[in-house]
Amino acid sequence: MTKRLHTILVACGLFALTSCVDYSDATSETSARVQILMPKEFIGTSTLAGHEVILQQGSTRLSATTDANGVATFNGIIPDVYDISCSWEITEAEYHQATGSNQSVSGCTVSGSQNSLLIKEEQTITLSTQLSINQDIIIGKIYYAGSKDNNNRNYMAGRFIEIYNQSNKEIDVAGFYIGLVEAESTQAYTLQNLHDAYADSVVLLKQIFRIPATTSHKVAAGGSVLIVNSAIDHTANNTSMEYDLSGADFEAKDYSSNPVQNNPATPALELIYTMYPSISNMNLVQSGPCGVVIFRTDEDPASLPTTYPYGKTSGNQWKLLPKRMILDAVEVLSNKNTGVDVATKRLYDDLDAGYTYINSTSGRNGEVVYRKTSKHATDGHAVLMDTNNSSNDFKVSTTIKPREYDE
Repeated sequence: MTKRLHTILVACGLFALTSCVDYSDATSETSARVQILMPKEFIGTSTLAGHEVILQQGSTRLSATTDANGVATFNGIIPDVYDISCSWEITEAEYHQATGSNQSVSGCTVSGSQNSLLIKEEQTITLSTQLSINQDIIIGKIYYAGSKDNNNRNYMAGRFIEIYNQSNKEIDVAGFYIGLVEAESTQAYTLQNLHDAYADSVVLLKQIFRIPATTSHKVAAGGSVLIVNSAIDHTANNTSMEYDLSGADFEAKDYSSNPVQNNPATPALELIYTMYPSISNMNLVQSGPCGVVIFRTDEDPASLPTTYPYGKTSGNQWKLLPKRMILDAVEVLSNKNTGVDVATKRLYDDLDAGYTYINSTSGRNGEVVYRKTSKHATDGHAVLMDTNNSSNDFKVSTTIKPREYDE
């Protein structure tokens, strides 16, 4: 075996590449410098040093810390295709100092990412970052994988979304909207398409639901809102993978000709829009993609414009949600045999700089994606990770239960 062929085979065998890359005369190791750029809002003093930068390829995760010039140096890395990310939190005082703003905030996150970047030789990479203000109400958990029932049949009735109040105060969530992001196997709009057509101002939604605004629904600090498709005890169908959802706060009622079992005692989640005439409950795809956004607005989302797929004048139509309305967003991607399908990212980096996913490529194994706990407040409730990067913020579990965040 030639030395060149041996190098190629080793690189492919060790790192589950999407495709085998022939680096020809590339050396076995190289180095990279990542230069972070502060958000455009930063016009005052901010610290470039001490920020962790991550290079990730599959399960391989490398980290380095920025120096005083904002440069993180990686030595001895194998040439490959990497995702690059960084994120850190800043206090209200640091926000005021860096931006010159007097706005009252509970905290902010600076984050940045680049996906699928080929590093094959020594180089310097520039990584832009965005500023986002931490939200009190966030998406805490998504169960979309489903499972197999006791007779080994596909069981999808137990899927749910959980919204979490990580603030130190009670919050009324009446009138909050939940949007499910476009999830076609052939992507309706790429991020480049959205840039070309809408100047990065909108997100495509296939469904919109609302927590009823007619009745107050207050959530305590550290409390959650459990939104389900079927508010029953699903453990009778699969004890090890499903959950008792009979105590859910809201249920997306199924009015189809072959509905899942609904609970008349559970308040209905209002359906504002669905692109599927026959689907009235949450259309959570068992293998992804399965992005979710939450938003609140005085405008009527039902009157938002719709669009056909990019360049088309017929077919399915999606609602165009202005990005400015979004409070929180989680990018959920498909995990295929070739790896996570990063090329199909639907959400801008300033909404979610990363992504989450389940380990299974086909779902139906009971996996839940949920936010990790960052710390605990003085009253003991969990404060969840919210760095605006789901690659950092979320974990996968088959055992964590609804309304739990410490596993």
